[in-house]
Amino acid sequence: MYVPKKIFFTKGVGRHKEYLASFELALRDAKIEKYNLVSVSSIFPIGCKKVSIVEGTKELFPGQIVHAVMARNSTNEPGRKIAASIGTAIPADKTMYGYLSEHHPFGETADKAGDYAEDLAAGMLATTLGIENFDADEAWNEKQQIFKLSGKIVRTSNITQSAIGHKDGLWTTVISAAVLLP
Repeated sequence: MYVPKKIFFTKGVGRHKEYLASFELALRDAKIEKYNLVSVSSIFPIGCKKVSIVEGTKELFPGQIVHAVMARNSTNEPGRKIAASIGTAIPADKTMYGYLSEHHPFGETADKAGDYAEDLAAGMLATTLGIENFDADEAWNEKQQIFKLSGKIVRTSNITQSAIGHKDGLWTTVISAAVLLP
């Protein structure tokens, strides 16, 4: 059974006249271009330890199949705002799994996209934990207070990459990723 024991977070942006090349450059900026990335869904494994990208990539080899939760967005429209964000919600109970979420909007600032992704992960965890008085339609600040008061969610965070479409119409790609290590 493969259950990741470590995780690292990264982000990047790339620009190129070719769509695929802009994605490659975003992966390079994020320092994960050497791996065969397999997208997985959004569970933060029980007991998984967050490590730095430097520590995490030391355990990987070029060409290795690596599992990641990844948000990705691209545009070739000059001036268009894009973002890619991964939200994280970790439960206080260390025997319980947490959640990761992906958000890839157009027209949002990095702060707004990050808050949304964080809110999404916390909301998924809240419903799993049975937190009462949870209303998905409430503003993030109000929900954050409920999460903190419940004592069941210990922390939330996000990693977000945003960019503005290149003035000359080059493809601009943004990525954020949570890379899971064995």
